[in-house]
Amino acid sequence: MTRKAATEIIVPTQRHRTSMLRVACLGTIGVVMVAWISGLVWGTIAFFSWLVS
Repeated sequence: MTRKAATEIIVPTQRHRTSMLRVACLGTIGVVMVAWISGLVWGTIAFFSWLVS
């Protein structure tokens, strides 16, 4: 085998497959973070509304 023939061999690259469990975990974390932040915002608005009135 010559050098040129050896360099022309195409090696297929491996794809990283994303598992559904990883996507579900990230989705759950995202939903929990949005709920937590919205709860903090709602609590802050309620507190300042009570403070002003």
